[in-house]
Amino acid sequence: MQKIILGDVQVLRIVEDQTAFSTVDVLFPSVPDEMWEEHASWLAPHFIDAATREWQATVQTWVLRSAGRTVLVDTGLGNDKNRAVDVFHMRQGDFLDRLAAAGVRPEDVDIVVNTHLHNDHVGWNTRLVDGEWVPMFPHARYLISRAEFDYWNPANGHVPQSPFQSAGDTGATFTDSVLPVHQAGQTVLWEGDSYRIDEDLVLELAPGHTPGSAVLRLVSGTDRALFVGDVIHVPLQVLEPDHDTCLSEDQAEASRTRRRILHQAAATNSLVLPAHLGGTGTLRVTGAFSITDRTLLPVG
Repeated sequence: MQKIILGDVQVLRIVEDQTAFSTVDVLFPSVPDEMWEEHASWLAPHFIDAATREWQATVQTWVLRSAGRTVLVDTGLGNDKNRAVDVFHMRQGDFLDRLAAAGVRPEDVDIVVNTHLHNDHVGWNTRLVDGEWVPMFPHARYLISRAEFDYWNPANGHVPQSPFQSAGDTGATFTDSVLPVHQAGQTVLWEGDSYRIDEDLVLELAPGHTPGSAVLRLVSGTDRALFVGDVIHVPLQVLEPDHDTCLSEDQAEASRTRRRILHQAAATNSLVLPAHLGGTGTLRVTGAFSITDRTLLPVG
């Protein structure tokens, strides 16, 4: 189990799944073949399968111990969920056992941060009990930006841009993984550009991938970190930030947000922790777009 100490905050990485998701030509339609070939030596095998050219998606939750509280950043895929993507559909995974191995029981969780409401970030928000979806973490506050909640609420009729999700699929995700915690009175729908959790943690709006996507900024002592959700899917996007995935609602805005976040990370020497990065799951940038040490990325 990977543990990182950042100032007064302890960070644990809980990997739920690692799987091939899609070929890169589909997922990153603007990236030319020669760019993948140029960087193949360090993208394989932890980020791209060299033989099949499939993106290797890691689904993980970051557990933070901050100011005496337990904070989860994104909750992955979940079990028993009806999903359009086969590898996400009706899973029976051992995530709760992995969480327990880290010393975290569901009732211990104080805060759940959903960086956005795609189905691979909210799955363990709820569990199925006697045919009903109920909050997985009974004492937690679930932090979701108001813009994100309203956008994906099926009552508002938005049709997703991603070819991997239909309105029916996003509606099912909202119904089984978001609405139950809201109806239980456990959501905090924060508004504006930021929301402070404690003296070390603040959520900041980072739209593009979805309208209400957020990053979690950690500042503790001399340490800095950014939990960036889906701002970055593969480290190639650090070198080439203007290339986005077909999963985003607004690819142009997502690229602008990514460039801004990378500049901030470089300027503050912040550790960057994306939601789906393989290897160690983390990276640093120097200058605007350079990876500090690629040899660190495949370890772990």
